[in-house]
Amino acid sequence: MKALYLDCFAGISGNMFLGALLQAGVPIAYLEKELGKLPMADEFKLEVNETSRNGIHALYVDVILLNVKEHHHGHRRMADIRELLEKSALSMAVKQQALSIFEVIAAAEGKVHGKPAEEVAFHEVGAVDSIVDIVGAAICLDYLEVERIFVSRLTVGGGFVKCAHGLLPVPAPAVAELLMGWQTIKGSEEKELVTPTGAGIVRALGLYSESLPKGFVTECIGYGAGSHELNIPNVLRVYRGEYNGAVDSKLAVIEVNIDDMNPQIYGYLYEKLLAAGALDVWTTSIFMKKNRPAQMLSVLVDEEKQNACVAIIFAETTSIGLRIMPVAQRLEASRHIAKVETKYGVVNCKVSAWEGKICSVSPEYEDCKALAVEKQVPLKVIQQEAMKVIDERLG
Repeated sequence: MKALYLDCFAGISGNMFLGALLQAGVPIAYLEKELGKLPMADEFKLEVNETSRNGIHALYVDVILLNVKEHHHGHRRMADIRELLEKSALSMAVKQQALSIFEVIAAAEGKVHGKPAEEVAFHEVGAVDSIVDIVGAAICLDYLEVERIFVSRLTVGGGFVKCAHGLLPVPAPAVAELLMGWQTIKGSEEKELVTPTGAGIVRALGLYSESLPKGFVTECIGYGAGSHELNIPNVLRVYRGEYNGAVDSKLAVIEVNIDDMNPQIYGYLYEKLLAAGALDVWTTSIFMKKNRPAQMLSVLVDEEKQNACVAIIFAETTSIGLRIMPVAQRLEASRHIAKVETKYGVVNCKVSAWEGKICSVSPEYEDCKALAVEKQVPLKVIQQEAMKVIDERLG
């Protein structure tokens, strides 16, 4: 599978991540074209410059605000950002990945400020440049067809940082919340080296790995430059390549029996759990005592995301108890995404293989659904056309 390894010896920010992915192979023109699908695309422009940090050639990405007075919206809340993404013409995969990053940041900010995540009024993270960084990150990852992101120990820096609430210690409270359980060091620099956006990307998408994981074959390396001039090279180093190893994570299944909940809630609950990092979510019809019909909710999750999913279940369902069962082993076929050009438009197809032989090919449902709505043709026709094209390509 296609994977990244983030070497965060000088921390990570949204624009460092973007710069590294651009140098690792994403065309700048493609990123700009996709960002143009945001409803607020007229509020900014992207500026990408080659630079050097302690002799290392890197790309520095800057978001230039346009017509600031005309487009001044104050602080954006989570609901505003969700609406912004929904109204955009971006692909469903990009929307979901961007939303997952915003969700974890909102949860951290909400805990720090004592508010529900949906009521958090974003400051730095809600600003235009941070929206561009997060959505841009999702666009680049989709372009590179990345399925796994490994992240090193994080150097967070020290001292104090000025923000909307005044001077705060480094790491800032929301960053500290996002990095709980992660390997971090202060380092020698009295600067903020991990921003909320960078921490959100790590928390939402990353798996910790002390060094390049076994089974990772590097194809290229990209460097994204940070804003500060430091004694060390202020760059994020990103290795892009193929990962053929096993993921060392502890998995569990969370189970809940529910017999008194409005069934309309399940769709929303699924979205929340998947955005929080659940690997899979499903329900099974069961009968409980007194022959009452009910649903058993099951959530497959790794250890790192378990507490977040448990909190969502207690907050969003009527359950007051659950079961957690360890998973002894999980086998995964290797996978990659193949983009196919059909007469209706582009469809991503998931191609899976086991022991070197293709075992499954599946068009992405959301892509087919979007084209079916746009072209006003039956969904099954789009799916059949995508399968025909990918079958011809694979022989």
